[in-house]
Amino acid sequence: MDQMTNPWTPGKGLHYQLLAISGKARRGRFWTKHGVVETPAFMPVGTQGAVKCVTPDQVAATGANVVLANTYHLSLHDRTQLVERLGGLHAMMRWKGAILTDSGGFQVFSLPDRQITEEGVRFTFTQGGEPTMLSPESSMDIQKRLGADIVMAFDECIDHKADAQYVAQSVERTERWLKRCCAVALQDHQHLFPIIQGGMDLTLRAHAAKRLATFDAPGYAIGGVSVGEGYQSMVRVVTHTAPLLPADRPRYLMGVGLPEDLVASVEAGMDIHDCVIPTRYAREGTVFTWDGKMRLGDKSFRKDRYVIDTTCACYSCAGGFSRAYLRHLHFSQEPLYETLATIHNLHFYQDLMRAMRAAIEQDRFATWAEDFRRKYFGKG
Repeated sequence: MDQMTNPWTPGKGLHYQLLAISGKARRGRFWTKHGVVETPAFMPVGTQGAVKCVTPDQVAATGANVVLANTYHLSLHDRTQLVERLGGLHAMMRWKGAILTDSGGFQVFSLPDRQITEEGVRFTFTQGGEPTMLSPESSMDIQKRLGADIVMAFDECIDHKADAQYVAQSVERTERWLKRCCAVALQDHQHLFPIIQGGMDLTLRAHAAKRLATFDAPGYAIGGVSVGEGYQSMVRVVTHTAPLLPADRPRYLMGVGLPEDLVASVEAGMDIHDCVIPTRYAREGTVFTWDGKMRLGDKSFRKDRYVIDTTCACYSCAGGFSRAYLRHLHFSQEPLYETLATIHNLHFYQDLMRAMRAAIEQDRFATWAEDFRRKYFGKG
């Protein structure tokens, strides 16, 4: 979408359009200062201000129009000041599209020996051993200075095995922290998304969704899944919670996931997704195709002259880089392998989102999803 037609206005919130529905699956788009985001969308993860192994132009060439960076990692070693000196995340990364920053909550709550209080979370950096506090206010301050378009509220991400009493207390704490996040003035182009928590308890999820909807936020997220609970539990929580979120706002499922997870999420009514899987799996030797995952280290590819996927238009496949060559590069630990495999996986994920958007527009998402699963898992 040309910036000249961008309806985004400072201080007016995200401009969201719901374009089509097929079952519960939604096709939409929203605008930020830095452009349009077509949904369902997948955000490549650039944790420390870069998507690993690829350039911004290579990321954009896959069709991505929003990426994710992380508050926790970009607050280490005076990195926030570096970002500010270089003009903000967009200028530093040379990324022209939208950027979302996570609050740092997931990373902090995965650290050992953390201390959770009403004030926030106290933890220790590996350097120097000095205790550090991350609070709703400091998370917002860091994200404000980073300059992302979408900033996430500081929440408590809990273990999926946490007992019911603790989960209930955590949901209430997350709401209190959200109030403190909302009290911090952001830049005019920034938009704060609350995060629905509640563990595996559907009643608490519904309670949290109802309470946080009263904040009239520009978008909403579901957090606390993809933390070891398993596919069925994830689907159960998302399918229950998604319809409870405002229908006229973007819905973001955090940290998900594999291709089959994305299909299930969109099927439940979610719009935005992120995960390190496509880039991490690429570096580790696994690439994605419409026929399922392919492990390039397998001996069967030693003399294979085919590209990863003959139907794929990514640079790696269209450029004729064979599976045998990629396997050679991988075992030779050549950096070129990581770039080529990452380009392919990111392109596949964007192709997946494009296919889902088309299926929703044509009101055939259920049939499309069934066909995808049959082919992807080799059952037809």
